[in-house]
Amino acid sequence: MSDIAIRVDGLSKQYRIGGPQERYKTLRDTLTDTFTALFRRLSSVVRGQSSVASNETIWALKDVSFEVERGEVVGIIGRNGAGKTTLLKILSRITEPTEGYAEIHGRVGSLLEVGTGFHPELTGRENIYLNGAILGMKKAEIERKFDEIVAFAEIEKFMDTPVKHYSSGMYVRLAFAVAAHLEPEILLVDEVLAVGDAAFQKKCLGKMGDVAKEGRTVLFVSHNMTAINLLCPRTVLLSEGNVVRDGNTPDVVAEYLKTDSESGGECVWRDPYRAPGNDRIRLHAVRIISDGKVTGEVDIDKDVLVEVEFWNFMPGTRNLCANIYLLDNLGNTVLSTANVPSASLLPNEWFYEPHPAGLFRATCTIPGNFLNEGLYYINAYVVTLGPLRVEVRAEQVLSFTVFDTGVMREPGGGSRWDGVVRVRLPWQTEFIRPLDGNSVLEQQEL
Repeated sequence: MSDIAIRVDGLSKQYRIGGPQERYKTLRDTLTDTFTALFRRLSSVVRGQSSVASNETIWALKDVSFEVERGEVVGIIGRNGAGKTTLLKILSRITEPTEGYAEIHGRVGSLLEVGTGFHPELTGRENIYLNGAILGMKKAEIERKFDEIVAFAEIEKFMDTPVKHYSSGMYVRLAFAVAAHLEPEILLVDEVLAVGDAAFQKKCLGKMGDVAKEGRTVLFVSHNMTAINLLCPRTVLLSEGNVVRDGNTPDVVAEYLKTDSESGGECVWRDPYRAPGNDRIRLHAVRIISDGKVTGEVDIDKDVLVEVEFWNFMPGTRNLCANIYLLDNLGNTVLSTANVPSASLLPNEWFYEPHPAGLFRATCTIPGNFLNEGLYYINAYVVTLGPLRVEVRAEQVLSFTVFDTGVMREPGGGSRWDGVVRVRLPWQTEFIRPLDGNSVLEQQEL
């Protein structure tokens, strides 16, 4: 039996921009489309016109090749549009490649996006049995796992409700529970941590860790570099449909973060309608300011100001706040903070007030002598609270370097301190008493 679970060779996928979208077809659709296309080509030849479509095309994947051994847990990372989801859809047989091929050796379970694989008219209970049947499981096998799935998803009251009435959180809880518990030999997971609360995300990570320990093969797509580092010894980096690096996870993550962020201290979107966000809120700029200037290099002794500017297009919006995540060079979260009253040392005069339409700037100050030397990345978000709604998501939008020009570079001062932060904490040394000749140590020395 081969040790290879997944073999991808020269895999490419082309889409037509502005053309009709690919959809599932019946035999009748296929025959109709074939004769229609043939008639159009013949008509074009008679009229002396070209039959080549004028629509622009784009390669979502181009000549992607790699192998995954049985029992490997492999991360797939890259910016939005890099081809990650397209790759998993091809491996899940949801879409066909334009060129190349993929070999899958084993039963595949996938969680690609909220609700994939569920029939909206069926209940949660019925969809569990449907998914198990698709995986080739017998009814007895599904029944053996049923209680575990329901307990994990925590939606027992809604198991006999059609899933079309589920919220996105309920959908993803059940979808992940089904994908992880029905024992596929190969598990394909695409950004499951993008939906759900912190407790559920932690539970998902724990379950994926258990799946990996059981020796099953996992392909895990995520923007969460902490999760990638935690779960995946090996990671593949995609960029514009190509594999740019495949190897040890810390090295691949470091390259991704380094190449996927602006390092000049500022990122500005001049056209608000092309900026990250939605019809309600759009990002305008993110800046790093230190010593009174925009910079990508920060003296360790100086304060670091992170500015987040955003447009509000919905006058009257309340509970609107900026949020930043600071990551280290391995993608670990150093800190997260937001300009909500409970998390700010300064009074926030805008949070509870209705925001007029216009441009806002939220500024967070990271004190000097707090961060260690090294490279750091900023994730910027704008959210509304009550309930939580992410309006803007801009990940690895900026990077900056902290360097030491002070005491740690003086002769005998040493070098970089261990740890992520380098805080000067209050220490005090005091004299307790002189030696009196009666202590055990003094008697030994005598």
